[in-house]
Amino acid sequence: MTVSMLALAGAAPAAYAQDKEITFINCGDSLTAGYADYFAEWEAENPGYKVVPEVVGWGQCQDKVTTLAAAGTPVALAYVGSRTLKQFAMNDLIVPVPMTDEEKASYYNFVPETVTFDGTQWGVPVAFSTKALFWNKDLFEEAGLDPDTPPKTWEEKIAFAKQVTENTDAAGYGAVAKTFDNTMHQFLHWVYTNDGLVIDADGNITLNSPQVLAALTALDDIIPYSEEGPTAYEQNEVRAIWLDGGVAMIEASVGAALRAEEAGMNWGVAPLPLGPDAKGPGTLLITDSLAVFKGTGVEEQAISLAKFITAPERQWAAEMAQGLTPLRPLEPQTSELVEEAPYWKPFLDGIEFGGPEPLFTDYIGLQNVMIEMVQSVVTGAAEPQAALEKAASELEQYK
Repeated sequence: MTVSMLALAGAAPAAYAQDKEITFINCGDSLTAGYADYFAEWEAENPGYKVVPEVVGWGQCQDKVTTLAAAGTPVALAYVGSRTLKQFAMNDLIVPVPMTDEEKASYYNFVPETVTFDGTQWGVPVAFSTKALFWNKDLFEEAGLDPDTPPKTWEEKIAFAKQVTENTDAAGYGAVAKTFDNTMHQFLHWVYTNDGLVIDADGNITLNSPQVLAALTALDDIIPYSEEGPTAYEQNEVRAIWLDGGVAMIEASVGAALRAEEAGMNWGVAPLPLGPDAKGPGTLLITDSLAVFKGTGVEEQAISLAKFITAPERQWAAEMAQGLTPLRPLEPQTSELVEEAPYWKPFLDGIEFGGPEPLFTDYIGLQNVMIEMVQSVVTGAAEPQAALEKAASELEQYK
């Protein structure tokens, strides 16, 4: 018996040795499509390590990741908005995830810039969003507009919105101005369709420029032809009004196309209308990323996992399952996508002259300043130039 017990004791460490865990926070209602299989494949190639995912709802996800990191108990890998990367990096909470030139070249232009700070990449792009203009063809026809001809310029967009408002029971345009993050995002669509910029590569605030002033002025000009009380609505709520026939035009992601088809609407989609200084089709380029947090002891393996699950073919499958804009112009998949669903084209065309979400050390500060600026103009509390000067000055403390 004694011999047997000693034998078992000697075998215990090997028999019960546990794999090192790579904890992973995945934002959403369920684990991203395909990830369970990808984790299993990666684990098979990396014996001794086990991926432990946790799904956290969108409303709490970012806060949980940040709280854990700040408390010194970070997860190894987490889904984050790319806008948070600069703040995480400045606070020494994440490790760099440098891209090779080949990796950078595989993405659409500006995608690597969404995760780049001080010349270094701090995350792996994992989700991509672009926007296009949707219009209700029936409302256009009712207003006396050509239902098959969308506005191509800001001037036309404002004029079309006015004509719809004056000749139908609907509003011409769905304005977004609620105290919510996508109010800033929606305004940046105007900025990036007029060759504007909030902050340059050297860290200079460039918000107070003729291009951005024109954008804020155009938004001010279209408000009389928008839904009543735009400060009460965020983009999904405005989309719902559009789906119900309450507004004629909105700017939205490709998800609006799927919902319009389900609703049986007579609709169209086109590139975002352009401002006077535009060099070509533009849109805000928003990415989410996988960030590797510092101090877990498995940083190297977490980087390996992040790059494994976002490799081109795997990433493409996950994007299509979620209805996301492709991060890479992967061929022949991209061409086949546009051929099978032509409504995808405007979402890809706007990338060439689009711009990334501005990276600030305090993205909440950035967001609040931009929202306040938009709301002050939309409500008539401030003129565009005064609102712009005030916002540009306040942004200095957050860059």
